[in-house]
Amino acid sequence: MIDQMEFANPGLLYLLLLIPALVLFDRLYISRKNTHIPYSDISMFQGAPKSWKSRLVWLPSLLRYFALTCIIIGLARPRSSSQGSNVTSEGISIVLALDVSGSMLAEDLKPNRIEAAKKVATEFIKGRSNDLVGLVVFGGESFTQCPLTSDHSVLLNLMDGIQSGIVADGTAIGEGLATAVSRIKDSPTKSKVIVLLTDGENNAGSVAPETAGDIAQAFGIRVYTIGVGRNGTAPFPFRTPFGIQYQNVEVRIDENVLKNISNKTDGKYFRATDNKKLTAIYDEIDKLEKTKVEVTEFRRYSEEFFPFALAALIAVMLEFILKSTFFRKIPA
Repeated sequence: MIDQMEFANPGLLYLLLLIPALVLFDRLYISRKNTHIPYSDISMFQGAPKSWKSRLVWLPSLLRYFALTCIIIGLARPRSSSQGSNVTSEGISIVLALDVSGSMLAEDLKPNRIEAAKKVATEFIKGRSNDLVGLVVFGGESFTQCPLTSDHSVLLNLMDGIQSGIVADGTAIGEGLATAVSRIKDSPTKSKVIVLLTDGENNAGSVAPETAGDIAQAFGIRVYTIGVGRNGTAPFPFRTPFGIQYQNVEVRIDENVLKNISNKTDGKYFRATDNKKLTAIYDEIDKLEKTKVEVTEFRRYSEEFFPFALAALIAVMLEFILKSTFFRKIPA
């Protein structure tokens, strides 16, 4: 809420420029009007103390000009305005399904695929403050790391704890997607989205990826799929008695399956071959799935002329009283 002062008729404020002219005219008029009494010697009056009336003789004129100033300001209609906006938002439910199989340790993305995916997903979550976000992880099996929540600090802490090996090795894409569907299908939001990230082919689990895609389609859930890994081979670390050794392993992603899932659910398939591309993918998803925000601006006015009108009235009354009593002139 923003409070501002303004005038409905600001042009009338130019009348204030007349007041100095009136003061000057009044002074010149009075100086000419004053009568002088010739006297041979005024030395006897020098040093005589001035009376309080002579010291305050300017007070009625000051009250008159003050009243005139207040009247002009009042006619200009000062008013305060309150400006604000009502913001209503319609959030989106999003479940991130993240592959944590052993192959996610490949280092074609830096420092490796799983850490790169976590970092980008973390930034994505931070930008979705109005949305419900959940997290599912899968390898040879799947489980819910965090159900849909608006408490993103808890979600980010659970995201940070994800590492390869927390589930049996393998790539159960179908089960990962099915678990994500079960977590989001009853969400109260109108828009429901799953972002599934994997670097391999479905080789585990009891649910086929296509079947899980059909279930998502039936519940009106959009699925964005991301294949992670560069084309060709990628360096993969192996533990040996002599320490960590690297071997180039072929990158095999079942892109056709991922594309079919996205197409049937009105989503989109992406391929991330490096960190920059992965970041760009999440940025694009963020733009595609914008939270609906409605902003209604309003302005209220409150008239503020009354204090000036009251001050003018009081000043006029005081001038009248003073000129009728203390500063009353003797009739000619």
